[in-house]
Amino acid sequence: MAYFDILETRDPALREAQLLDRLPAIVAHAKSHTDYFGKLLARVDPAGVTSREALAALPVTRKGDLIALQREAPPFGGLNAKRPSALARIFMSPGPIYDPEGQGRDYWRFARALYAAGFRPCDILHNSFSYHLTPAGSMLETAAHALGCAVVPAGTGQTELQLRAIEDIRPSGYAGTPSFLKILFEKAAETGADISCLKKALVSGEALPPSLRAELSGHGCQVLQCYATADLGLIAYESSAQEGMILDEGVIVEIVRPGTGDPVPDGEVGEVVVTTLTPDYPLIRFGTGDMSAILPGLSPCGRTNRRIKGWMGRADQTTKVKGMFVHPGQVAEAAKRHPEIARFRLVVGGSAGRDEMVLRCESTTQDAALAARIAESLQATTKLKGTVELVAPGSLPNDGKVIEDTRSYE
Repeated sequence: MAYFDILETRDPALREAQLLDRLPAIVAHAKSHTDYFGKLLARVDPAGVTSREALAALPVTRKGDLIALQREAPPFGGLNAKRPSALARIFMSPGPIYDPEGQGRDYWRFARALYAAGFRPCDILHNSFSYHLTPAGSMLETAAHALGCAVVPAGTGQTELQLRAIEDIRPSGYAGTPSFLKILFEKAAETGADISCLKKALVSGEALPPSLRAELSGHGCQVLQCYATADLGLIAYESSAQEGMILDEGVIVEIVRPGTGDPVPDGEVGEVVVTTLTPDYPLIRFGTGDMSAILPGLSPCGRTNRRIKGWMGRADQTTKVKGMFVHPGQVAEAAKRHPEIARFRLVVGGSAGRDEMVLRCESTTQDAALAARIAESLQATTKLKGTVELVAPGSLPNDGKVIEDTRSYE
């Protein structure tokens, strides 16, 4: 089979309809079975959440909120719909943030990504993701088992022992970070170890620049990457086409303006916000803090789901100006008051002790009176004075930045 299942080649309109059909039930489940969403969505009628517009009206819960929420209501901040003792595993990510794994086959949905990377039943996977407290090792192991693969639970470190295991066991593929795969190949060349059995790899957890992919391919190993988080599991994955990352079939993804819950047009860079359809830990509009953008068109590989560009940086652009924090949401609120603004960016400059704010706004209206009104809105939302510069549409870079700090501290 060329595809993991028939879901991957659905008509895009059918996929969208089927995802939205499931949305009211998962919102209702989250509202009635979790303390957190019970309060957050108290005034929401789940039956009315049947469109992306209705979904976009719900509040965003960001990953950065979890530390405080879990401290107040351990271990999961009230976001879990199943009691901790009924889970399969409980992980601890940096923060700390506690992540639940529910019962069931391929809970994190990684089998689809492994399949796209070329793994098939009866393959042996050398898994160098961490098994210690964090979920990555379990994510790939449970997916490999669901696919019918055996797993070498290598974990991290102990490079020479891992080389010995690869030589003796002869796994066909690797899962882990791309930098550790590079270390394995370099150490093998140094010691004479034969790890030529590694013909495919699924990597994640860090960037995979073209130069590194080419270097690893030079060892006869096809390397594809996926994008996931410890809270959500798989979000998107590469196929052999290597043109963007295809969204997983079990999530609803939005790209929003950083610091807000407002979706941006396709192609514009913004924060990745994900709604899962997982009943044990139903995350509704979960802001990952990562930046990406929707790619136009479909993948040449034949999969029909939407694609993202991949990881494009972090969304948290909060900065301090004259001793006060300025958040992207405050800037977006000021801009939202003026429909003449298409795209905007707050540039924070000046020297130490002499901070300056300039709000650059794309607009077809080049009017001093409009600029003055926008400046008033900026002061109202940030409590700080700034100037406004009106620029032509298309002048600002499409990189998702709401706040750019150009100050030098040297």
